[in-house]
Amino acid sequence: MFGKVKKWLGIEGVKVDLELNDPFSVKTALATGKILLSSMHEQTVTGIRVKMVERYTRGRGKNKLTDEYEIGSIELERKFIVPAEEIIEVDFELPFELTYSEMDELQQSNVLMGAVVGMAKKLQNVNSEFFVIAEANVSGTALHPFDRQLALVH
Repeated sequence: MFGKVKKWLGIEGVKVDLELNDPFSVKTALATGKILLSSMHEQTVTGIRVKMVERYTRGRGKNKLTDEYEIGSIELERKFIVPAEEIIEVDFELPFELTYSEMDELQQSNVLMGAVVGMAKKLQNVNSEFFVIAEANVSGTALHPFDRQLALVH
């Protein structure tokens, strides 16, 4: 019985490791890498969802605000058998689309305003971080394994 509970919770189940090809270019708007699947026991993966999320923060201290935006996602709807003690590699290409605020567009439009907007962003502690998240759907489990990696975008 304990084994069934462990399987249902995903303990000793499929492990997901994400390897990214850094850095990603805004010009190509494509993130690439591979997902490594391994398990202590043979299990079936029915699909993998890969997404890129932008974490946008601004402000300081108690006034700090954070928002997350999904800027790209794909579904790999293939069935994989993950044999015990073996690693399965799955390559992926994830298109994404950055959204720019009016201030970002103004900053990119001309050099003089770019410096002013850059200073305003520094004063407001504006920052964006990008993450790629891969989650595998495993047959017979309630909690699906995932991995999250910081992505470098230039």
